[in-house]
Amino acid sequence: MTTSPRPPRHVVVLAHPQVDAGRDEAARVAAFLRARGVHVRVGLLNDPWVPDYVCTQRPDLVIALGGDGTMLRAGHLAAPCGVPVLGINLGRFGFLIEVQRDAWPQALERLLQGDYRLERRMMLQVNLHRGEQVLGPWEVVNEAVVCRGRAVRPVRLSAYVDDLLLARYVADGLIIATPTGSTAYALAAGGPILPPELRNILLVPVAPHLSVDRAVVLAEGSSVRVVPHVDHEVVLSIDGQEPEPLQEGDVIHIRAGEHSLLFVRFQGPEYFYQLLTAYMRSHPLVQKLAT
Repeated sequence: MTTSPRPPRHVVVLAHPQVDAGRDEAARVAAFLRARGVHVRVGLLNDPWVPDYVCTQRPDLVIALGGDGTMLRAGHLAAPCGVPVLGINLGRFGFLIEVQRDAWPQALERLLQGDYRLERRMMLQVNLHRGEQVLGPWEVVNEAVVCRGRAVRPVRLSAYVDDLLLARYVADGLIIATPTGSTAYALAAGGPILPPELRNILLVPVAPHLSVDRAVVLAEGSSVRVVPHVDHEVVLSIDGQEPEPLQEGDVIHIRAGEHSLLFVRFQGPEYFYQLLTAYMRSHPLVQKLAT
């Protein structure tokens, strides 16, 4: 296994504010590390001091306790600053977290011995052009989604790749995802599963109606432009965050981001397929077919 240059000596431990027992577990993790000589700052993901501290103090590691949503929020904080993230799972099944709640002491012992590797995940950068104004940029770990709002009506979207028209969609929405996001909303919408080490951009329509219904996998260097035709509520959502209402004439630009998200891993790359197998076995449809 590839080891890191040095064991971490400065760590930020963050819990999701709405995850049960998150604060208590974060305190236990912090105490474990402090007893071994590590400088630790502990808090919640939404604490006001966190964004500035992570980027100015540049800790060796952020440890995030929660579920996949916690990992997304931690990734948004840490990736632009080049700080790796280690997840400890306090939620349900997740593709992003390797360490389970009852296994973190053993994982942290390995961490402090430098017995881990860093897995680099591609991110996207999204800008919203509204006339002369540019909103963003947003950093994307999983996906950007252009979709309908409260009205149960399909939206009309035009998607361009490298300034060439790829498709016109009539659908509930269009997902623009990273390989990390291929196991999130894109998977639920019928898209392909991409191994996390790939660096591709994935386009997946949601419930397309009389339009292109196939996912498209693009090269990392591709530039994507999405033009919504707004005659009712249409929104842009980044990694499931609060949606941005769109207006007629808005144009969304998506490309590979300048930053990568670094995950701490203790297993080899095969861990992803083990997770995938476990997920497929736990899926209700698979369980029904097996009975």
